[in-house]
Amino acid sequence: MSRIEVRPFGRRDRDQLTDLVNAHAAAVVPGVSVSVAAMLSHLERDPGEFIVDPWVTERITLVAEQNNRVAAAAHLLRYRDDDGVGPAYRGAGEIRWLVFWPEGPRSSNPWWTAGTQAAAELIDVCVAQFERWHVTSQNAGGELPVPGVYGVPEQWPHVSAVYEHAGFVHDGHTELVYLARVGELPRLANPPVAGLDLRRTVGLSGTRLSAVLDGEVIGYIEVDIRDEGERLVRQAGWADVGNLRVSEQFRRRKVATWLLGQAADWLDLARVDRLLDYSYLDGADATGLTGNDYRAFLDALPFVLLTRTRRGWTRTKI
Repeated sequence: MSRIEVRPFGRRDRDQLTDLVNAHAAAVVPGVSVSVAAMLSHLERDPGEFIVDPWVTERITLVAEQNNRVAAAAHLLRYRDDDGVGPAYRGAGEIRWLVFWPEGPRSSNPWWTAGTQAAAELIDVCVAQFERWHVTSQNAGGELPVPGVYGVPEQWPHVSAVYEHAGFVHDGHTELVYLARVGELPRLANPPVAGLDLRRTVGLSGTRLSAVLDGEVIGYIEVDIRDEGERLVRQAGWADVGNLRVSEQFRRRKVATWLLGQAADWLDLARVDRLLDYSYLDGADATGLTGNDYRAFLDALPFVLLTRTRRGWTRTKI
């Protein structure tokens, strides 16, 4: 029987932990992998979460070692319990991510064992840590330090099964993550509305490209170029669609398609070749459109659906 030890992360675990995280990331977004140095930095702080990360008062990374191998790992956060913290996070505990090697075809190597039991023991320790912290709520997810991987993606059924067995329930929403090659995005030869001009400014979520008609903005797109530096091992230029909005009276007149093409030209100049976009499965998203309408827009373009990911996992304290 395999011996399993759940313990705090140590620097000697860094390579195996990074391999484990990268295996989960690559199953969701093709070609992404985080460097060992960036993984270590992520365990100390998350600078991309400039609002939420300062609310964190304690962080713990745990590993489950099985046969001298890191078979499972989890990163836990505890948030401050004061008025300076958003109500949804105040006093909460969170499994920021939990990953482990899943079951597979039986190997002829008896030492190559799946991490299912290791993950079961690990999550028990995570819940016990929440109890010691006396958190106000117990939450879980899968926010890895790579583009487009968050929540619990459908490619991780082993993770959702462990969460559910431990009493976590998905009571949030489901998001869809899309990816397009910038070079394949359509460029309209002419503006779809006579007199339409382009204006480039700073936006809330990146560079804003606005469609301007008679001095009024009738729509805009914001693209956030990810400055990953040395974070990603396989470097490609990545960007997110931060916002895409078109005034209701100009919808279905290809203004959004024109804006996307203008953004693609801008991203080409920046040597960005991958563009991520997101939509809610239900309800309205950032465009003001329903999820169905926006998905139809993306499906008509060369966007590939990467995953459906479930955000918002909570456990009722017993």
